[in-house]
Amino acid sequence: MDLKGKVAVVTGASVSVGRELALEFARQGAKVVCAARWEGKLKETVSLIVAEAGEGISIPTDVTKQDQVENLFEQAQKTYGQIDLLYNNAGILNAVGASWEIPADDWWRNVEVNLFGTYLCCRTVLPYMIERDSGVIINMDGGGGTTGPFVGGSAYGSSKAAILRFTESLAGELEHIGSKVMAVCLNPGFVRSELSEKSVDTPYKAKWLPAVVDRLENDKGVPPDMCAKTAVKLLNVLAPELNGRIFKNGTNYKKVGENLEKIKAKNLFVLKYIQME
Repeated sequence: MDLKGKVAVVTGASVSVGRELALEFARQGAKVVCAARWEGKLKETVSLIVAEAGEGISIPTDVTKQDQVENLFEQAQKTYGQIDLLYNNAGILNAVGASWEIPADDWWRNVEVNLFGTYLCCRTVLPYMIERDSGVIINMDGGGGTTGPFVGGSAYGSSKAAILRFTESLAGELEHIGSKVMAVCLNPGFVRSELSEKSVDTPYKAKWLPAVVDRLENDKGVPPDMCAKTAVKLLNVLAPELNGRIFKNGTNYKKVGENLEKIKAKNLFVLKYIQME
């Protein structure tokens, strides 16, 4: 997908990765609809877009509230007449600790924002995309789903693993009705952000996520704009053979684009249950 002239909706666009996604999509020529709960910071994102001669609007949105999500896409459609790309970036990681010690409401809130928020946005945007028979959804893995168990962050890990299977299922449903709309997942890698810093902001939390502490203290990880650049590379090679697949930073997207038939035939870049032969 060439983003020039397209309309992109980015959730969690107020800070860090979400802000960089919005900025990069605007640089590529897209009109960007920025959504997040933090209205002040959301307006800052749009101001940065405009300062670079881009075009965008801000729509304060809590992705767990159906009425707010419906308003987001209604306003996007009303303003620009189409929605070509949805990037589900909004997420939280604050339920840190042993699963039996985390308050149940805190554990569920992580699942509600990460998984249910992603679902609500997909559910709401798809009628617009299906009607035009065109569009792309990118859901955020965040590393909790593809990399294995997330000890000390079970709510986040469970929600992200579920997003992977949801994306694969969603892609299959779209194919089942003959739609050209596609859905994929992207893992941005470890990024220093408000989310990662808050996940270890007390000694108790740091005890459970030592790897996060190490990465923060030793500046290990990728810059926030890397995910945005990776997303553009993925969009440039996206084809029906890649529908429902899971990608990450560091993937050779040129090679991906050259091996579409092989990827489909061997069912690569998917969440797998591997058993002993």
